[in-house]
Amino acid sequence: MSWNWNSQGLPFLPGYTFRDTTKSAFHRPQTLEYRNGCPLPCRPSVGIGQDPLPSERRDISDLLFETPDITSSTFEQSRDDVFVPAYVALHKKVLRFHGYFKEDILYSPEEDYRIRPVVIYYYLEDDTMCVVEPAVPNSGIPQGKRIKRQRLPKTEGGLHYQWKDLNIAMDLEVYGVKYRIVQCDAFTQEFLESEGIVLNDPEPMPEDPYSKRRENPQPSYTTPSEFDQTYKFLTLDRKVLRFFAQWEDADSLQGETRPVTIQYFLVDDTVEIRMVHQANSGRDPCPVLMRRQMLPKRVKPATFASCVLEVSTEEVDEYYSPKDFQLGQQIKLLGRCFLLYDCDAFTKEYYEKKHPDIEVKPIELPKRSDKLHDRKREIPPYNGFGSLEDSLQNCLTLIPEPPKKNVLKMLENSNMVLRYSAKLDSENPEDEGRRFVLSYFLSNDMISIFEIPTRNSGIIGGKFLEKTRVPKPGSTVDKPEFYSPADFAIGATVDVFGHRFVLTDADRYVLTYLEPMASQIPSETLESLQNKLNMYAIDNFPPDENGKKNVRVRTGGLF
Repeated sequence: MSWNWNSQGLPFLPGYTFRDTTKSAFHRPQTLEYRNGCPLPCRPSVGIGQDPLPSERRDISDLLFETPDITSSTFEQSRDDVFVPAYVALHKKVLRFHGYFKEDILYSPEEDYRIRPVVIYYYLEDDTMCVVEPAVPNSGIPQGKRIKRQRLPKTEGGLHYQWKDLNIAMDLEVYGVKYRIVQCDAFTQEFLESEGIVLNDPEPMPEDPYSKRRENPQPSYTTPSEFDQTYKFLTLDRKVLRFFAQWEDADSLQGETRPVTIQYFLVDDTVEIRMVHQANSGRDPCPVLMRRQMLPKRVKPATFASCVLEVSTEEVDEYYSPKDFQLGQQIKLLGRCFLLYDCDAFTKEYYEKKHPDIEVKPIELPKRSDKLHDRKREIPPYNGFGSLEDSLQNCLTLIPEPPKKNVLKMLENSNMVLRYSAKLDSENPEDEGRRFVLSYFLSNDMISIFEIPTRNSGIIGGKFLEKTRVPKPGSTVDKPEFYSPADFAIGATVDVFGHRFVLTDADRYVLTYLEPMASQIPSETLESLQNKLNMYAIDNFPPDENGKKNVRVRTGGLF
C-alpha cells in the first residue's frame, strides 16, 4: 500500500490514507435481500465504494507484485469460494478423550488411592472444554460433570488450552487436578492426524483397586457365617421377583376377587403386595395392600401369654423364601389367600437357574366370583334430551367429553343439504293435511324437519325438529345406526323419535348428488327418485304445430 499512497501532507495513519481523494462513497455493498418476505443471502456485484471486486480488478501494480501459488494439488481452488465462519463449519464437532485422575485416600487403612475415569470433551467451535465423570451405580461418590463447559487456563499469563496442546499419553493439569489422557475416539484421531499432529501410543486404563475389591469383597466377619450380606447386596440389589395373583376378598359384602401384584425383593427377602386398579373403579387411590416387610412363615410357640405389636427375629423360626411362591398354588400371607397364576420374564429366568426343580407354568384364571364384574354394563335408554352422542357420553365417563367430529367431512360437504317433502303418517284425521320439509345435512349427517304453515288448519307451522342425528328404529344405544341418504326413497317411511313421516317428493339436487355414487346407493332408492324427478309430459297442454305435446322439465325445488 505504501507505493500507492499519495500523502499530500497527511500522516500515514488509519483514516488519513486514501487512494482517491475525490472519492466520497465508502459504504459496503448489500449482501442480504428479501424475496417474497424471506431473507436470502446474495453475492455482492461491486466492492466497497462501488469499486470493482478484487477478482475483477487486474491493475498493472497487482500483476507486478503478484506471486503465483505453487501447489501439488491438481485442483485449483477458486478465489471466489463462499466464506464459511468457524462457528458454522465446526458446529457439533467435538474431540473426545478418555482419561483418569488419581484420588488420594488419606484416612483409610484399606486403600491408599482410587482411579476415577473421566471423559474430556473439546469443542472445536469455541475452544471450550468440559470434564465428565461417568456415573457408577451404588458408588456413593458424587459423579457427573466435574468441570462445566469453559475455556480451561493453561498458564497464569492468560493462555488457554487448544486442540494443538492435547495428545494421548500426556498429563492435563486443570485447577490443581492432574488428568492423564490414555485414549481417544476415531473422529479425534482422524482430525488430529489430518492437522499434522503425531499421536502417541494409547495406554491401558489402570485398574481401580477399590472397584476390584468391590467385585470380590473380603469377608467382614471374624467367625464363619452362612451368607455374606455385603456380597448379597452387591449382587442382588434391584432384583425383584414379581408374581401376578388374585385375592379372594372374603370380608367384602359382594365377595370380590381383586387382582394384585406380589413383589419379592431378593436383596433383603422382603415382600410387598400392590393392588391393580382399573379405570373408574372408585377404589382407594393408594395401591399398596401390604407394605414392604419380611413375612414370617413359622413362629416359635409362646410359653406364656404375650402382646406385641411386631414379631422380632428371635420369635420367628422361618421366613418366606422364593421356594414358597409357586404358580398354580394358593399362598396365605397375613391371613389373606392369594392365587398365583403368572409371573414376569425375570422371575421365570431366576427359577430356571436357581430352582430348576420348581415348574414355572402360567395357569388359566378361574371364573371370577366378583358380582360387580359379572354384572353386564347397562346403559339406560335414550331419554330424548339432547343428541344421542352427547347423552351417551354421560354414561361412559364421570366428566363427559364432547364426541369426536369428522372435520374433513365437514369441510368438504359444507352447506350441502338434501331436501325431501313428507307427510305425517298418523291415525289422527287432523294430521292428513300437514306438509313437512325434511332436510338432510351432509356435513354432519343431521336431520331437521320444518312444517309448512297451512291456512285455517289450527296448527302453527314452523320448526318441528332441530338439527340432530336420527337413529333407525331397533338400533341400540351402544352401537346406534343412523339414517343416511340411501334410506330416503320416495314412498319410504322414516321413523323420527316415534313420529312416522312418508317421503313424497325431493329436490332435483338429491338425484344429482346420488347418481355419481350409484354403487353405494340401493337401486330401489335411485329408481324411485328417477321416476319422480325425471322429465314428464303434461297432458292438459295442447300439442304444437307438429302434433307433439309440450314437455315440462322439472328443475326447481320443492316449491
